[in-house]
Amino acid sequence: MKKKFVNLNTLEKGNSSQITRMNTEKAYIKISDYTILDTPDLIALNKPSGLLSIPDREGKDISLKKILIEKYGNIFTVHRLDRDTSGLIVFAKNEITHKLLSQQFEERQTEKIYLGLVIGSIADKKGSIDALISEHPAKKGLMTVYRKGKESLTDYVVLEDFKIFSWVQFQIHTGRTHQIRVHAKHIGHPVVCDELYGDGKPILLSTLKHKFKLSKNELEERPILNRLALHALSLQFTNTNGEKMKLEAPLPKDLRALLQQLRKRK
Repeated sequence: MKKKFVNLNTLEKGNSSQITRMNTEKAYIKISDYTILDTPDLIALNKPSGLLSIPDREGKDISLKKILIEKYGNIFTVHRLDRDTSGLIVFAKNEITHKLLSQQFEERQTEKIYLGLVIGSIADKKGSIDALISEHPAKKGLMTVYRKGKESLTDYVVLEDFKIFSWVQFQIHTGRTHQIRVHAKHIGHPVVCDELYGDGKPILLSTLKHKFKLSKNELEERPILNRLALHALSLQFTNTNGEKMKLEAPLPKDLRALLQQLRKRK
């Protein structure tokens, strides 16, 4: 059986883990390359960074849901990931599964684990961030910690401390927009390359390697990471047969390469 190809507006050359926002190139990806689980009830995928989960209000850019509808027909949104977050996302294929999974998310019966690289060294290596989140009163599209916001709880554990950065596991118990990013900023350690809640600066290999030199064919250095350093690692839920399921999305190539360089430096 031939693999299903779907035309995306853009795909970053040399890095299939990240979709760029440019609209000048055309590329094809194999849906099966991103598929973690495909059953009659649901499909789980390892979403690349830069690709919308569902169509935005303008509807101009391609979205993962639109791609799936092209292949499967009916597709139901259960949850979503930020555009620049990579990792595990699940869509339902029928109304019964959609209702079941959506209810589990609403009643906080799922387990959602993320991995992220944040700026700096976190003093408390394990903790909980319990801070109310609401829409920013003045800046459209931004969220902020606010005393009249909605309950928002994030647990975290520092897995590796690289001094200039920290590799952190997050578990979110609520599902607020940009929750991890807002809470990371709140404790003074925004997610790396976060244009909304951090400095948005890419990571260059020259900042990690003291004796770094450009190759003769390069006029300027290419970033080792130039996207939000946040990945949805795993999701645990109960399927339509009453069975507990835990799905996991492997780290994409760009984050693996960055961690390798940071460990060498350490």
